[in-house]
Amino acid sequence: MSIEVQNISKNYGSQKALDKISFSIKSGEIVGFLGPNGAGKSTMMRILTTYLNPNEGSATVNGHDILTAQKEVKESIGYLPESNPLYPEMYVREYLDFSAGVYQIKDAKNRITQVIEETGLTSHIGKKISQ
Repeated sequence: MSIEVQNISKNYGSQKALDKISFSIKSGEIVGFLGPNGAGKSTMMRILTTYLNPNEGSATVNGHDILTAQKEVKESIGYLPESNPLYPEMYVREYLDFSAGVYQIKDAKNRITQVIEETGLTSHIGKKISQ
């Protein structure tokens, strides 16, 4: 996976969360965001995963522009935020079916089966998420 960030800024009213941040990560590199609370780590992750738009600047993830190719960005990454939007009363397979429908995943049934096998969830598909 590659990431290119150029002069990204994000404001929340008068509060500047990111101020002209630039960096690049080449495919195969392992990196982490470190810093105190309020440093902008989560804001940058939300921008790179297309859940939030920057006020200024540009970025690409795997060659896809975060503003003009949001679906392609999301399809090329995996991102689990700190507070994930799960429904504890749903069954694992039911939730995956629901999410695939929301995101209009092509060939959802086969893709879900593949992901279940790849992630080792096979023994859990009949359980509720809360379990």
